[in-house]
Amino acid sequence: MLNKLQALVRDIARAEVMPRFLDVTVSKKQDGSMLSEADLASQAAFSYGLSQFSDCPMLGEEMSTEQQHKLWNEHNYSGLWVVDPIDGTNNFINGLPHFALSAAFVKEGRTQLGVSYDPISDECFYAEKGQGAFLNGQHLPLRSVEKKLSEAIAGVEVKYLRSGKLASRMQVLAPCGSMRSMGCSTLDWCYLATGRYDVYVHGGQRLWDYAAGALIFEEAGGHLATLEADEFWSGDEHVFKRSVIAALQPGLFTLWLKWIRENQ
Repeated sequence: MLNKLQALVRDIARAEVMPRFLDVTVSKKQDGSMLSEADLASQAAFSYGLSQFSDCPMLGEEMSTEQQHKLWNEHNYSGLWVVDPIDGTNNFINGLPHFALSAAFVKEGRTQLGVSYDPISDECFYAEKGQGAFLNGQHLPLRSVEKKLSEAIAGVEVKYLRSGKLASRMQVLAPCGSMRSMGCSTLDWCYLATGRYDVYVHGGQRLWDYAAGALIFEEAGGHLATLEADEFWSGDEHVFKRSVIAALQPGLFTLWLKWIRENQ
């Protein structure tokens, strides 16, 4: 099924997303966030494509909140697909070549397999639970280098850190070497899994932002927790908005987690 999912994601990117890059109709959702014609076309293609090899329902980002919660409550135990038709929509709309398509199969509340695809770089990241993580056939991570926290590259979405104290200290007193904020959570996870990022923190990702990426990162050997708990997947109340603290190297993870917990 993982091979079929990879092929589907690539096909949708080629047929529905890339032809609209730099030339797309845009509107706004009720929450004020941007929505493109490509998001809707991609989600519709996922709905049809997944139905050709699976009878499990699909939960997509562009569905209503009521639909999303209903699908999750009714099917997360038996199995459902979680899809982000374009993660990084603002980048896509503005012509920034940093966005991805993402799909994950979730059963019993945990991701079983996931694919994230960057059509600009033609990088397909994928994993199946217990089978490792890969990028275009190469086992992840691509690189594993011991670093001091003061040398680490951190993925940090300061805007989404819940605590004003933590956001302020992160900007002024961050213990890492440098920070990146690139507007695509799906690729943040994948960059962690490859070793391009060393550490990461986000105050609240949506289900479709982390469903595929968190599995890819875990299968690459990464370590993760939340701002609230040591177990990332804990707490049903956090399904639709889950924070994350993560690092690939265990030593960096311990130091990064300690600093964030002490400063939030």
